[in-house]
Amino acid sequence: MKNIFLALIGVLLSSTGAQAQLKPVAYTDGAQKLNGLAVAPQKATKTKPGVLILPAWKGIDTHAKQSAEKLSKMGYYSFVADIYGEGNYPKNTEEAGKQAGFYKNNVGDYQRRIQLALDQLVKAGANPDNIVVIGYCFGGTGVLEAARAGMKFQGVVSFHGGLGRDAARTSTPIKTRVLVLHGADDPYVPVSEVAAFQQEMRTAKADWEMIYYADSVHAFSDPEAGNDNSKGAAYNEKADKRSWERMNVFLKDVLK
Repeated sequence: MKNIFLALIGVLLSSTGAQAQLKPVAYTDGAQKLNGLAVAPQKATKTKPGVLILPAWKGIDTHAKQSAEKLSKMGYYSFVADIYGEGNYPKNTEEAGKQAGFYKNNVGDYQRRIQLALDQLVKAGANPDNIVVIGYCFGGTGVLEAARAGMKFQGVVSFHGGLGRDAARTSTPIKTRVLVLHGADDPYVPVSEVAAFQQEMRTAKADWEMIYYADSVHAFSDPEAGNDNSKGAAYNEKADKRSWERMNVFLKDVLK
């Protein structure tokens, strides 16, 4: 009897937890080794929808990992991208600022790293015609760069990301759906940048939406950001829940 009981417990654990485990995936950009994370949906479907996650400026963090696990439970293949690569992971905010700044100023490199991660999501099982890219902060900037590059996916979701684009760059049509979830009081994204972004979307004839969250600053969806708005980055539970729900609606609307 005891053996039967233990066997049943084992089956239960394997059916509820094993499929949601994040699996390390090593891939490369030339000689640079990259270390992403993949997770399969707990219940696979014929349409195999996928979500690529671009993490914030410190690289793959708890927030990105938890998002991937939640998306797995919702039925999506997920992959957390490694933008910086092994040996380049920031140890503090100063290093994170330098790393993120490099890719913001060298968008071609950023776009290439995103495409490589997108390829890994497809290799993990996602349907290449049924993918959305989401990103947080620096990653939120990245999803917009992916949309500007015309990469193959159905939509992008930017959580409190930077919106800026060098005015010298040519604006090209954006064919993918764009959803921007923005803190109404984010001090890192000036009003002029918001206005320029919205004009860019109009010029690009994009199908875009932008939603503001009251009393929210930068990093409002990350519980590890603290709760002091005066620091410019802080968690807001209400904005976090509402933005996640809005993203969920977007995914259901855009993906098969």
